[in-house]
Amino acid sequence: MTELHANTKHHTRPQQRPGTTSEATWRYAVAGLAASLVGLGLARFSYTPLIPALIAAKWFSASDVVYLGAANLAGYLAGALAARAVAARIGAIRALRAMMLLATLSFFASSAPVSFIWFFAWRFLSGLTGGIIMVLAASVILPHTPASRRGIVGGVIFAGVGLGVAASGTLVPLLLQQGLPQSWYGLGVLAAGLTLLSWWNWPAEARGDTASSHHTKQRHTSPAARALLIQYGLNAVALVPHMVFIVDFVARGLGQGIAAGSRYWVLYGLGAIVGPLVTGHLGDRSGFGPALRAAFLIEAAAVLLPTVSSAPVSLIISSVVVGGFTPGIVPLVLGRIHELVPHSSEQQRATWSHATTSFALFQAAAAYGFSWIYAQTGGDYLVLFALGGGAVILALAIDLGLALTTRKA
Repeated sequence: MTELHANTKHHTRPQQRPGTTSEATWRYAVAGLAASLVGLGLARFSYTPLIPALIAAKWFSASDVVYLGAANLAGYLAGALAARAVAARIGAIRALRAMMLLATLSFFASSAPVSFIWFFAWRFLSGLTGGIIMVLAASVILPHTPASRRGIVGGVIFAGVGLGVAASGTLVPLLLQQGLPQSWYGLGVLAAGLTLLSWWNWPAEARGDTASSHHTKQRHTSPAARALLIQYGLNAVALVPHMVFIVDFVARGLGQGIAAGSRYWVLYGLGAIVGPLVTGHLGDRSGFGPALRAAFLIEAAAVLLPTVSSAPVSLIISSVVVGGFTPGIVPLVLGRIHELVPHSSEQQRATWSHATTSFALFQAAAAYGFSWIYAQTGGDYLVLFALGGGAVILALAIDLGLALTTRKA
C-alpha cells in the first residue's frame, strides 16, 4: 500500500482527475513555501541586515544584538523539540497556521524598543515558529504527493528559505530607507499576506494524524536512519562558516568593504532559492541516497574553496553553491528518510523531527564554537572554512562506510 493510500484510508474521497490531483499538489507546495518563507526565511534572515540599524538607532548595544540573534537559534531548537507535541495537541495544520500568525505578530511586536527582555522573547518566539514549521510543513504535504514528485515538491517548500535570504539582502535595505520601525511593519505586512495566501491551501488532515503519535507502535530505527541524523547535523556545521562569516570575511578579512561582502550575501541568497529545486529534482531522478552522496561531495568542495583561492570567481562559486545547499540539503534528507522508513507516515515524522533537532543542535554548537575559535585564532577565517569542509567530508565518509559495511554483511 502506498503512503498516500495509507494516510487517506480513514476517509474516502471522490475520484479525482489527474489534473486536479496535480493542481492540489502544487497548491499544497505553495502553502509550504509561504510557511517556510515566513517562519524560516524572514523570521531568521531578515534580522541580519537590521543589526547595524538597531545599533545605529541605539535600540540595543552591539553585545545585546548578538544575544538577540542567539535567541532565534535557541527558539528554533525549542520548536524542533516541541513540534510533534504541539501537532498532537491541536493538529498539524492548526499548528502551522498558528506559527505563521505568531511569526507575523513578532515583526509588529519588534517595531519598538520596549526592552531587551521584550525583544529577546519575540526573537525566541520567531525562532520557535521556524522550528515547528520545519518539522511539520513537509510532513503534512509529502504524504499527499506522488512518490515521483516528492523531491521537487520538497524543493518548492523549502525554496522559501532561500527567498528569505534574498529578501534580507534586497528588500530590507529598501525598507530601512523608510526607517527602522517601518522596516518591521513592512516585514509584518508581507508575512501577513503570505499567511493569508496559505491559509486555505493546506491539505486536509486525516482524522488519525493528530493523535497517531500516541497510538502508533514505535518501530526500530535502522542504523542507516540513525547515521542520517548525524550526517544532517554535520552538514549544519559545514554551513555555518558561510552563513555567519562570509560577509565579514570579504569585507574585513579581504579588505574589500561591506558593499562587496553584501554582494556575496545576495549571491548566497540566489543560490538558496534555486538550490532546493535542483536537489529535489536530482533526488527524484537518481534516488535520494546517491543524490545525497553527490551533494556532500560538491558541498565539501565549495566550503573548502576559499581556503584554496580568494579570487572573485572562486568566492562567487563558493557562495552560490553553499547557499544552494543551505536549504537544498533538506529535500534530499527528507526523501532519504522516506526511502529508509517507507511504510510508516508517523515514523517518518518522528525521524524528520529528530533530524531537525540534530541540525539545530549542531548548528547552534558550531555557531558558538566557531565564534570562539575565531577569537582564539585572531580572526583566522580559513580555519573555519577548513573545519566546515571537514565536517561534511566526515558526513560523506559515514555514509560510504555504512554502505560498505552493509554490502559486506
